Amino acid sequence: MDECIFCKIANRKIPCELLYNDDLVVAINDINPITPVHVLIIPKKHLESVADMEEVDEALAGRMIMVAKKVAEQLGTSEGGYKLLIRVRPDGGQEVPHVHMHLLGGGKMSESIKIA
Repeated sequence: MDECIFCKIANRKIPCELLYNDDLVVAINDINPITPVHVLIIPKKHLESVADMEEVDEALAGRMIMVAKKVAEQLGTSEGGYKLLIRVRPDGGQEVPHVHMHLLGGGKMSESIKIA
């Protein structure tokens, strides 16, 4: 999708600092962080939401989790813990129509952190 912001980031058409980059996914800092560590793991393949994934995308979903683990270790938030969040479609809070995972950490997570 030529107009998708995450496709542009993943394909390096929009410059940004990549925390991670491989043949399937990229990881970047969220521009509006809600925790001290707030990273987006974005697949290079355009899929609008998890609801649009098929069995062929199973390895991609697993890769996103493993990249989140690596980035959490890289950023020093792995030992204390972190949260992974995937929003699905508008009623699930998804704002950008491209699958992505939030890695949230950098301190004690509480229920008071608003994940809107």
